[in-house]
Amino acid sequence: MRTKILLAATVDWPSVARYASGFAVSGCSVEVLTPKGAPACVSRYVDKCHAYSAFRPLRALRRAIQDSGAALVVACDDRIVHHLVRLYEEEARSGSPVARLIETSLGSPQNYGRLISRNESLAMLREAGVRVPPTFAAASEADLEKALEKVGFPAVLKQDGSWGGDGVIIVRDRTEALQAYRRLATPPSRLRSVYRAVKRRDPHHIVAALKPPRRPVSVQGFVEGAPAASAFAAWKGEVVGSIYYDVLVADREIGPPNVIRRVDCPEIHRATEIVARSFGLSGLHGIDFIRDKSGAVHLIEVNPRATQGGTLAFGKNKDLPASLAAKVAPNIVGLRKAIIGDVVVFFPREWVKNPASPYLAMGHHDVPWDDPGVLKAGLSF
Repeated sequence: MRTKILLAATVDWPSVARYASGFAVSGCSVEVLTPKGAPACVSRYVDKCHAYSAFRPLRALRRAIQDSGAALVVACDDRIVHHLVRLYEEEARSGSPVARLIETSLGSPQNYGRLISRNESLAMLREAGVRVPPTFAAASEADLEKALEKVGFPAVLKQDGSWGGDGVIIVRDRTEALQAYRRLATPPSRLRSVYRAVKRRDPHHIVAALKPPRRPVSVQGFVEGAPAASAFAAWKGEVVGSIYYDVLVADREIGPPNVIRRVDCPEIHRATEIVARSFGLSGLHGIDFIRDKSGAVHLIEVNPRATQGGTLAFGKNKDLPASLAAKVAPNIVGLRKAIIGDVVVFFPREWVKNPASPYLAMGHHDVPWDDPGVLKAGLSF
């Protein structure tokens, strides 16, 4: 009987389906918890789709875990990480199988409070010897002023619990900083949340309208350079598979990558090992860096969940689903075909953004030719 993996997501990202293919080819059976209509629901690699509910997320997550009988849950976005930690806290009181599975899947759930906090996680990593730009919590406008005096301009304001470039604002003077802080620190009005729910077809904004969230804001020193990243699989604090890359083209100034180049980087590797060990991680995770003009990398953010870069397959120890599956599955039957070359064009963003991009002629196109339903969904994504 094949080992079962549950991929859990609160958003309809196509990357969930790409992870499904990686786990399936390695010999696992894959089920997903995801919003209705997500690309993963039409993937040939997914055996069953469980419906996620924005209004009763813990109930939906608990039911998917119990019904699937999964040996591992893989968190595919930041919100689901919060749900897993909350569910763990509820279930750990009774020592339930759900709590044990979440602990197996995340590594050390009790460490995720610090990990999710941008300020606390970076402070911990700085003490561990990782190069991190100065970062300070800003619980008030007075804290903002003190932080800006230390980091100078430009500065980066970040809201905990945000992803994909949302909730991150680069500011170049105090006026911009104050405006950005008020935008990030103040919950959106109920009317605005309802508008977003309709426009984006995302019921989470209805939840925000009913209970406006307040999220911590941090201030980080700006590092001039280009984005780089680590995508890695960890098991009980040890890195068991990893992919490191430089971002050649991003979707926006601060946004997901369109084109990447895989690199071998000892400094990123060392930082990745420190992150996994410091927080006792298991599962799939990512780290964002800035590579400065000298080539040195500065860790700016840890993503405690599967990231887009981790969907790629570059061979043994660089195919993250297979690396992670090997820790829970008795028989790993194979790897996906390794990508030839190091430049990868993510489908379909660069095609849409710049049809004349030179990378379209030189890079590997990350198109799901083997998964027609996901391919069709991607063309309309």
